[in-house]
Amino acid sequence: MAESGASTLPPTPAPHSPVTRAERFVWLTARVLEQRLFAHRFRGAAADPVETALDAYRNEDGGYGHALEPDLRGPASRPLHTAHALRVLDAVARCAGQRVERMCRYLTSVSTADGALPATIRPSRRDCPTAPFVPVVADPPSDLLTTGQVVGLLHRNEVWHAWLFRATDFCWQAVESLENSHPYEIEAAVTFLDSAPDRPRAEAAADRLGRLVRAHGLVALDPDNLDACPVASGEHHFPCDYARTPRSLARAWFTDDEMARSLDHLAAQQQDDGGWPVRWRHWAPAPALEARPVVTIEALRTLSAYGRTID
Repeated sequence: MAESGASTLPPTPAPHSPVTRAERFVWLTARVLEQRLFAHRFRGAAADPVETALDAYRNEDGGYGHALEPDLRGPASRPLHTAHALRVLDAVARCAGQRVERMCRYLTSVSTADGALPATIRPSRRDCPTAPFVPVVADPPSDLLTTGQVVGLLHRNEVWHAWLFRATDFCWQAVESLENSHPYEIEAAVTFLDSAPDRPRAEAAADRLGRLVRAHGLVALDPDNLDACPVASGEHHFPCDYARTPRSLARAWFTDDEMARSLDHLAAQQQDDGGWPVRWRHWAPAPALEARPVVTIEALRTLSAYGRTID
């Protein structure tokens, strides 16, 4: 019998590469969707099974639910679930066609008066368990956190839909007027700017955001001295969280040394069971368990994008 507090997962053999250790973790813990995503990205498997797994989360209204985004439980469609679905489709180069057309119709139906998306939840679904940091409000406002992710991914995949025009205008206005922010909102802004059609405007906006991030202490530049970078809820964000690939506009915010230390820290965060930890607040066991394979795949993708050896 395992001692109290001991890991319930068998230890991963140490000599294996990061991706092999992560593969074992994924097969032990992940949902079918993340299992198939891992197999596609790191083992050369086909993309069709990923789409098939994603279909299990789709609703009749064209949106996605059923805890696709683990912190939002219950069956109801939510814009944040759609953002997650778009990330999956982008990862397998399937962000096009009738599936995305249906998603855009759903986004149109749930948009706010200014054509953007809310991140909060209407009170009609209080019966569905939801993370305490996703508030329930009667009239959810437009939010860059959700809209920036979705608009950026649609532009990246050259999707054109009537919904995008006003949503894109909202993102420009929101990004260019940001004064006080938080890391997740900045990351959504980067997703938008990395694919926004007006490249000179995007570069200028990104330059301003980078200066804001550094001035407001929204990034931990020295992983060995995290006490020098106090953040809300004890959660730190690092250069590679903002610039997940060298092609991101956010890469220019950091020196080569700052990025290298960030990537060293990310690589060192792989745990004994082969997975990476969830760094945001844990509020229930299932969301944290389901999120870890998502975080693990993203960590491997980031390290690979920067040429770090993972095989």
